[in-house]
Amino acid sequence: MFTASLGVFLFGLLAAIAGGAVGAAIGGNYAFVMTGFMVLASWGIFAATGNTFGFDYLAFGPFFGPYVAFAGGVAGAIYATYKGYMTDGKDVNSPLAGLGKPDVLMVGSLFGVFGYLVQIGISYIPWFGKHTDSVALTVLISGLAARWMFGGVKKQQLFTGSMHNPELFHEDASSFPAKIKPGPNGRWLEWQEKPSQLITIGSLFGIFAGAASIFLAANVGAYLTSRGLPNHLAAANANSFAFGISAIIILFLITNRNMPVQHHVTNIAGLAAVQFFPLLMGSTFASFKWTATSTWDSHTWLMVVVALIIAAVAGIVAAVLAELAARLWYNRGTSHIDPPAAAIWISNTLVVTLAAWMS
Repeated sequence: MFTASLGVFLFGLLAAIAGGAVGAAIGGNYAFVMTGFMVLASWGIFAATGNTFGFDYLAFGPFFGPYVAFAGGVAGAIYATYKGYMTDGKDVNSPLAGLGKPDVLMVGSLFGVFGYLVQIGISYIPWFGKHTDSVALTVLISGLAARWMFGGVKKQQLFTGSMHNPELFHEDASSFPAKIKPGPNGRWLEWQEKPSQLITIGSLFGIFAGAASIFLAANVGAYLTSRGLPNHLAAANANSFAFGISAIIILFLITNRNMPVQHHVTNIAGLAAVQFFPLLMGSTFASFKWTATSTWDSHTWLMVVVALIIAAVAGIVAAVLAELAARLWYNRGTSHIDPPAAAIWISNTLVVTLAAWMS
């Protein structure tokens, strides 16, 4: 959307400058909650008009796109810690405007611009740009860059931050998985780190998201078709609906409730459901014509059941990958490197590539 002309590119660039600063000002997680609200608002716009500008600009563009606003909050937090303005570089909850330091917001702006440019660059990589989640990958790259720049010793050298902080590995461990096991030296979500917990969250939230995604793809897609609009647009955006709900749930996590963090699960499970359902119906994602669920026969519903099982498996994979990313980068680190973002881009690439290969 933002490369159609020089003018629209510069418009997006200015929006990203502001968006990164806003994300830092209100705090990264609050910015991400706003992304969730923007997703739901964008669905209302889309269902009524068939226009995707809400997704393209409001939810996943420079307004409240995570690679701009959330990433700006992440970078602002570790920069503020590096400067000695605060003590916890992982704190993506606190609104950084309360520090009263304009330079913190300027860093948010810089990383908003960084995210804007990197996301565009990734989307233009041949093949890969169309077979991954460029938004999530940009969030991860931005977090890694912020750690590298500001995650070293406070007020000393830049570009010395460690990605793994090996000095905090478990000393008595003989294998790498044992060294990075969560514990007193650091953990992400204590209620969401064991295999049984990951399987439960991944599968059940996966089914939750898969069902919603298929229902929206079918019924909104059929409605748009009746108005002469493209049939596939609802399916292309269907996984974002449950993702938006999951993002809003982060609001309750901020209030010190032990909420499940599962936007990576709902995103990928919803994607898997709408990607594989057409294959189960003997078609492809690109050519499948979505019809209203009220017209479906028993066979179609049975294929939906299979698609939801696939969604559950995809949700588990995403949950496991997020925990692995947390153990690699987040748990012992000095800043927030987002585990769900790492899980989303890897899982998205796997799902889209596998579906394309099977088509």
